[in-house]
Amino acid sequence: MCVSEIIASPSLSKKELQKEMKKQNDADLALTGKVIASKARNSNFVFSPASLNSVLTIEAASASSATEERKAVFNETATVAFADGKANGGPKITAINGVWVEQSLPVDHSYKNLLVNVFKATFTQVDFRSKAEQVRTELNKWVSDQTNGLIKDLLPHGSVDNKTDKVYGNALYFKGAWEDKFSKSKTKDRDFHLLNGTSVSVPFMSSGHDRQYVQRCGGFKVLVLPFRQGLDINRSFSMYFYLPDKKDGLDNLVKKMTSTPGFVDNHNPTCRVKLGDLAIPKFKISFGFEASRAFEGSLVSKALYHKACVEIDEEGAEAAAATMFAVPRSYTKASVDFVADHPFLFLIRENTTGTVLFAGQIFDPSQSS
Repeated sequence: MCVSEIIASPSLSKKELQKEMKKQNDADLALTGKVIASKARNSNFVFSPASLNSVLTIEAASASSATEERKAVFNETATVAFADGKANGGPKITAINGVWVEQSLPVDHSYKNLLVNVFKATFTQVDFRSKAEQVRTELNKWVSDQTNGLIKDLLPHGSVDNKTDKVYGNALYFKGAWEDKFSKSKTKDRDFHLLNGTSVSVPFMSSGHDRQYVQRCGGFKVLVLPFRQGLDINRSFSMYFYLPDKKDGLDNLVKKMTSTPGFVDNHNPTCRVKLGDLAIPKFKISFGFEASRAFEGSLVSKALYHKACVEIDEEGAEAAAATMFAVPRSYTKASVDFVADHPFLFLIRENTTGTVLFAGQIFDPSQSS
């Protein structure tokens, strides 16, 4: 298939698109489970499936290997989940794609048109052959600038060299205010129980609203905190907290959640219930990994890098992520308590498409990074 055929390919029906979005969302959670198992077992962790998917889809489309379904999912995510809602009183969101190509390589105009007009990516020709280190520094600055300074030094020394032909990148930034903000006067230190049997004292936020979106499920509870939507009626964002009943139950919950199709939709509180006690620890965490190790051989190249961070407080949540893929010349009801005082899982999700912008787990909120 040539590039022109990619651009002109027909779109999916609404029903087909919804089916593909659900498949992608399930795949994102499965990927979350794989990364946790290989890189972040029993530790604080956050990453962005949405950022990773953006880079891999652009790279696949550039090589004429992206499926029609994958491109349709990309477009739906970009136009719905990634649209900035700040002007309408909703979350501030920026999602920027970039492609950097060695300047000595011939550039097909239809290829460039695909990247710029279809994937809305910045396209830059650079000198990898003689100025690779300078280009690496410039790419890291691009990431920092696009993520409000939250993601720094994504590409480590040696990740870009004179054999690099292309780099595909995505930077994602999210900042949303809670629909019902927490009162700072109610924030108090409480014990958070660690897996080793000890505890740490950290600030816990408590809400003045006694009715929240909570659901008691078999062996765990789910809390959904909506972000302020403003005038944006076509979509909504929420943060999901998954709290196992057992203090050491997160590992089993993660396995169940990341291997069960439709898990999030099937465990999604739809009405507010009366809470006896609500307490969520404030936290700030970051995490990064190389895909070659995380995916255990599913990518031949060792050149995919990802970093993400998230912070929540009484006002809302701020999160950012960045992914870069360097391509070498050799490439291929009832009163419920919800006290998150032991390890839990979280998601930041756009509810209309189901897109998981960020996924993570907290084992020790005192370890900020």
